[in-house]
Amino acid sequence: MCSDLGLSISNYKKMADRTIATTLKNKTTKRNGEYVMKMHKLSLLLVVALCTGTAHAGTKEEIRDVVEANIAHTNKMLSQDPMRISKYGSKEFFSSGGLLNTIQRENDASDFEYFSGSVKHIEVVVLVEGQAAVAHYYQEAVMKPKGLPAVPNYRTRVTQAFVKEDGMWRIKAAHWSPLQGGAGTSQTVIK
Repeated sequence: MCSDLGLSISNYKKMADRTIATTLKNKTTKRNGEYVMKMHKLSLLLVVALCTGTAHAGTKEEIRDVVEANIAHTNKMLSQDPMRISKYGSKEFFSSGGLLNTIQRENDASDFEYFSGSVKHIEVVVLVEGQAAVAHYYQEAVMKPKGLPAVPNYRTRVTQAFVKEDGMWRIKAAHWSPLQGGAGTSQTVIK
């Protein structure tokens, strides 16, 4: 039959070999292309995962730094930094018990005759990357708020909700509760 078409067996065999080689080459090229695309997608996924992890680590570190800076400010200035509070205020339960307080920057009278405090075991939960987070930690201090009794064994658990305003982390809500064997603040309300 091949001779009827003017093809010799050897020519037919050569043509078949070329067809098979071309088919195999096309399949290999297609497989290589699919492999390259899969690797490209995997690389992009890896980059996104690494960037997301880095971003979360960034927010967590920023919040930890703010918590530590706030206690350092109070230790040094014997007063809490009013700018730590959201420009819209903060809702807070004090460790002394009592009702919910609304803290505003202009009415935050947290001045001390003496204050020596520290924070530890800061855990941060990122709610919205770069916008909102919650910090849980322990705070210990020896203090005497102005005009109030001294608190020699201040030990509390703290939960603070932070929001980012104008590029800075600010406190929007907080709950302070005394540890067993420790005492809360002698402050009960904001005047």
